[in-house]
Amino acid sequence: MTAASDLVLAVDGGGSKTDVVLLDTAGAVLAWERGPGSSPQLEGLAESVRIIDALVRAALGDRDPARLAQAGLYLSGLDLAEEIDAFRTAIAGMPWAQGPHVAENDLHALLRAGTDAPDAVAVICGTGMNAIGVRGDGAVARFPALGPLSGDWGGGTELGGAVVWHAARAEDGRGPETALRSLLLETVGAPSVNALIEDVHLGRRADDGFATLAPLVFEAAHAGDAIARAVVQRQAEEVVAYARACVTGLGLQRTSIPVVFGGGVARARDPLLLHGITRGLEEHVPDARLEIVDAPPVRGAALLALADAGAADAAVRRAEEALASDLRFSSPVPLTAR
Repeated sequence: MTAASDLVLAVDGGGSKTDVVLLDTAGAVLAWERGPGSSPQLEGLAESVRIIDALVRAALGDRDPARLAQAGLYLSGLDLAEEIDAFRTAIAGMPWAQGPHVAENDLHALLRAGTDAPDAVAVICGTGMNAIGVRGDGAVARFPALGPLSGDWGGGTELGGAVVWHAARAEDGRGPETALRSLLLETVGAPSVNALIEDVHLGRRADDGFATLAPLVFEAAHAGDAIARAVVQRQAEEVVAYARACVTGLGLQRTSIPVVFGGGVARARDPLLLHGITRGLEEHVPDARLEIVDAPPVRGAALLALADAGAADAAVRRAEEALASDLRFSSPVPLTAR
């Protein structure tokens, strides 16, 4: 680190929001910008880079990018080595990417936001689902996270999709009646589920996915709806399955290990969901302990970047405290934010 390299950049890009934080190497937060989601998998590579570049430039202001001692970019959608390489190539010409920088999956940021334990698992449940496990010797367990193609289910997109799926079957008689149908129609303002489906199919309604409908599952479940409760239980089982796979894959079955649970669905702390996860962990991963991350994942991105820059422990602690909450933003984090 040279005398002029006194800045650190941290980026956390999810499916519904992107946080960019600029710090100095003493751990002080100088700027914090928030914008729309920047997952290359959802937005496309070029749009992802455009969103991040705009937020980074806003955070830097009139500061010289050459002062960056380190940049850490952690994004949803960077799951495969080819995707990571493509993103690194795409940002190569950016002024803020000329110095030392890291581009990786956002799970690394979530994990560090929740723990610095050498053996740990992180499960993210936001717009989608993914997980990572790490072991003290550097071994990592991770997943392709390509949706149904790679065996994935869960997160806001699937929870919201389940609302429409069950509501459609309730309306046409293929499935049992469920409170999800009336809740859906009231929320979207449609006369029938079939009308909603036709509008989406024919382009009369924007098709941005159904992640924003995820809260309806929990609302109906708490009202006693059997269909909704089954969906919540399936979500809990998916979280446990990810944790179990990571722990088993790394050979940590007999190790006390934190399972860091983050993302908008996790932060909502639904008691039915947490009960199902806790019960599942007790059965399948008894030495694991569930830890919910309330801090924004960009906190982890910042701590990793500071460490990579060789910042002092005091600087890391200062940033850790400063980034413990994102309540500075007037609008709440959506349920499905990653």
